[in-house]
Amino acid sequence: MNTKVFKDAQTALFDVSSGARIMLGGFGLAGIPENSIAELSRKGVKDLTCISNEAGVDDFGLGILLKNKQIKCMISSFIGENELFEEQLLSGELEVKLVPQGTLAERIRAAGAGIPAFFTPAGVGTEVAEGKEIRVFQGKEYLLEEALSADFALVKAWKGDLEGNLVFHGTARNFNPMMAQAGKITIAEVEELLPLGALDPDEVHLPGIYVNRIFQGKDYQKRIEHRTTDKDLAQIAVYDAQKEIIAKRLALEIKDGDYVNLGIGIPTMVANHIPAGMRVILQSENGLLGIGPFPPEDLVDPEVINAGKQTISMIPGASLFSSVDSFAMIRGAHIDVTILGGMEVSEKGDLANWKIPGKQVKGMGGAMDLVASAPNIIVAMLHQNKDGKSKLLKTCDLPLTGKSCVRRVVTDLAVIDILPEGGFLLVERAPGVSIEKIKAATAAELIIRGEIKEMPIN
Repeated sequence: MNTKVFKDAQTALFDVSSGARIMLGGFGLAGIPENSIAELSRKGVKDLTCISNEAGVDDFGLGILLKNKQIKCMISSFIGENELFEEQLLSGELEVKLVPQGTLAERIRAAGAGIPAFFTPAGVGTEVAEGKEIRVFQGKEYLLEEALSADFALVKAWKGDLEGNLVFHGTARNFNPMMAQAGKITIAEVEELLPLGALDPDEVHLPGIYVNRIFQGKDYQKRIEHRTTDKDLAQIAVYDAQKEIIAKRLALEIKDGDYVNLGIGIPTMVANHIPAGMRVILQSENGLLGIGPFPPEDLVDPEVINAGKQTISMIPGASLFSSVDSFAMIRGAHIDVTILGGMEVSEKGDLANWKIPGKQVKGMGGAMDLVASAPNIIVAMLHQNKDGKSKLLKTCDLPLTGKSCVRRVVTDLAVIDILPEGGFLLVERAPGVSIEKIKAATAAELIIRGEIKEMPIN
């Protein structure tokens, strides 16, 4: 009788050879196919094109294959905590194609759904748009993006049955379902392989029609890419008062009932200052909605949430979904407030926050999707960089994340609005900070109208 069940990773990946194009599920280290990656390393296959949101860390996940020089090309959205990935990218040793996170998810979903291409607003006006068709719909520009498929899709699930029906655990769902749909041959590894009938059809996240082979994995490490604890956050508050001022002021931008997306860095700290009793629903791009604030370690490092039901139950009113659904919420303008970090903001509201050419590339992650679609973009950043250079400029020097997208900037010195016609309007000043100091720290013209009050923070 024909069966989808294989003994282990070695037998399931028997025909994966050098030069293959492979999708690998996961977000950070959550939901990655650990056994399959280990088998690719053991087989020693080379010249691989790997499609994954990230590349793990230096010594785990796809980082193992990077270290072994088995990957020829990476198609991903974020560098994450993998220093080796960034080094190989900057040196030109590794071909890297960085894609906005929502676009990556949708390109994969489109392939599995038989849709050859689609239009998206993410990346318009940035280097992502170079060489791509742009069309205008209802007065807004969109990029044409093509579907993305692979020879093999390697995915990881919590439970699966003999027919290949899969159930994912927590936010480990992320990129796994759509990758399973887009692979010519999909190989699923599961923590628990169950007999037919053991899964309630209502709990199946991915039907077995998309799975060609399945095996029960073993020795899962479930590492955490990076954990930030209450103690760490307390140290941030003590040693970085400038960022704490920004976080406190940003919390005042959030209203009761808002759906809010907080980026990494300073925006993460905002959750600590949401007033008690407010109903604020925080959205995490890896597939979680919950009434905030989340437990700090989960919000700072969302991959942690795949730890299990106990962690999820700590988040009231939580819901879980795939990365495709996450970015549908974002592109569909269902998020009320988006707060993200910035390297530079121009007086036209342009934002640069993902790349310093030749020096640092962390990837755009979901930022391009957010700034292209969210109606209320607020940037949190220090007013000047470490060298004392202003981050508020007439025009951005660094590669753009988005054009004319920022509504307000909150820095350690001031609250500044971007006027519809362009220009920085000073709204508030930080406690004890003079207007003259803010002017001196701003590279573009600062518009002042009436009395400028201090930020209303304690």
